[in-house]
Amino acid sequence: MKWQSVLPQQCILLMTCLLMALEAVPIDIDKTKVKGEAHAEGEKIENPDTGLYYDEYLRQVIDVLETDKHFREKLQTADIEEIKSGKLSRELDLVSHHVRTRLDELKRQEVARLRMLIKAKMDSVQVLVQKVQSSGSQRVQSSSSPSRGVSALLHTHATVFIFLRLLLSYREPGPMLLVQASVPGRHGDARDTGLDHQALLKQFEHLNHQNPDTFEPKDLDMLIKAATSDLENYDKTRHEEFKKYEMMKEHERREYLKTLDEEKRHREESKFEEMKKKHGDHPKVHHPGSKDQLKEVWEEADGLDPNEFDPKTFFKLHDVNNDGFLDEQELEALFTKELEKVYDPKNEEDDMVEMEEERLRMREHVMNEVDINKDRLVTLEEFLRATEKKEFLEPDSWETLDQQQLFTEEELKEFENHISQQEDELRKKAEDLQKQKEELQRQHDQLQAQKQELQQVVKQMEQKKLQQGNPPAGPAGELKFQPPGEHKVGDTPNHPAGGAELSFFSAWCSEHQR
Repeated sequence: MKWQSVLPQQCILLMTCLLMALEAVPIDIDKTKVKGEAHAEGEKIENPDTGLYYDEYLRQVIDVLETDKHFREKLQTADIEEIKSGKLSRELDLVSHHVRTRLDELKRQEVARLRMLIKAKMDSVQVLVQKVQSSGSQRVQSSSSPSRGVSALLHTHATVFIFLRLLLSYREPGPMLLVQASVPGRHGDARDTGLDHQALLKQFEHLNHQNPDTFEPKDLDMLIKAATSDLENYDKTRHEEFKKYEMMKEHERREYLKTLDEEKRHREESKFEEMKKKHGDHPKVHHPGSKDQLKEVWEEADGLDPNEFDPKTFFKLHDVNNDGFLDEQELEALFTKELEKVYDPKNEEDDMVEMEEERLRMREHVMNEVDINKDRLVTLEEFLRATEKKEFLEPDSWETLDQQQLFTEEELKEFENHISQQEDELRKKAEDLQKQKEELQRQHDQLQAQKQELQQVVKQMEQKKLQQGNPPAGPAGELKFQPPGEHKVGDTPNHPAGGAELSFFSAWCSEHQR
């Protein structure tokens, strides 16, 4: 039969495959050529956060684009200049329809997220403004506890000032979101608040706000340029913030010394010098990226024989996400052993903020030496080429932060002048708020005096009405003035003096209204 002849053929084919598998030589896969190597089931390797406020949107766009075979091939062969120039963005017109549909959806979600962020900040401002309005009306109506009403109103004014100051100075790793709020109208709709989402979206440079529904090549070009610019400025901003941090430390130390007498000041200065000396007394720090530094990681962190150090194996061991590159976070992890020689969180003299700045400096140095195409990634080829340089075997000594002058006296003086100006501005604002408080208190006292005077006049009129024999008030306690000629039978007409008193009361009210 036919099946009897097919079965032996299948057995022969199966045996041939087994023999080939047993005799085949294992192939070492070059992970720099293969993107997305398979991992164990359920294993998900998370890439570190870039620190950008649109980090999630950036990652989602990249993930979707890499699902398109054509675009993925172009991405792998493109150099950094082609990506920065926008040439790669034009390839978006050639991707499949379902990829474009998914990108459109991502952009709409991002625009919706930005609009929600804008609205949330607008709502926060409006709530505080409404509190000012309600407090302003309540201060006139409230008579049981006048001081409490004034105090609440002033507290709300101060809260609004502080909130607006924080809002206008709030910056993210990207364009600053400015929100201009106006007092809400009677209906409280968008027209009253002057909210213009389209105008506010212009401040976000990572997408094309003119077309919020579809993802176009311009969107990809803007996203690439924004991310490149923000990442390039990210390290610079961190250095500037660290420098301000160090100058503030020194400024506060000197200001504290001014408050001490000569003996205590001398004692504090001696303690400061002793701590500096203790901090500087640490083992030698290897040059970042040198053979000695990497061999120390190989031996102490990886637990391998230093005599068997192999740069290619080292690279693959520390390519944590197996993408064929050493990114900035993977590089920074290599310097932990060196940093532990200098910084210990248990020691009073060691500042952990300085440790992170030292880590950043080490990573920047290695990137400048190894990253040839300046794409902020180190390939295996770049890494191996760096190990062939003379600097890898015979590096210069590495100077730690404690061996460098972080700022000059002129820079510190300029920083202190800036602080003084800010303090003057805040002091002026505080004085203005105090004047507002005094003015509100004056108005409140004036209203209270007018109220007491009015109550006294009404009391006097009631007393005169009683003397004339007329009822001073109705069932609910209100005054009842009957028009002339409408008296009931038996009623005694008003004495002319009563009309004069009423005219006096009307004249008094008119005078105070003016």
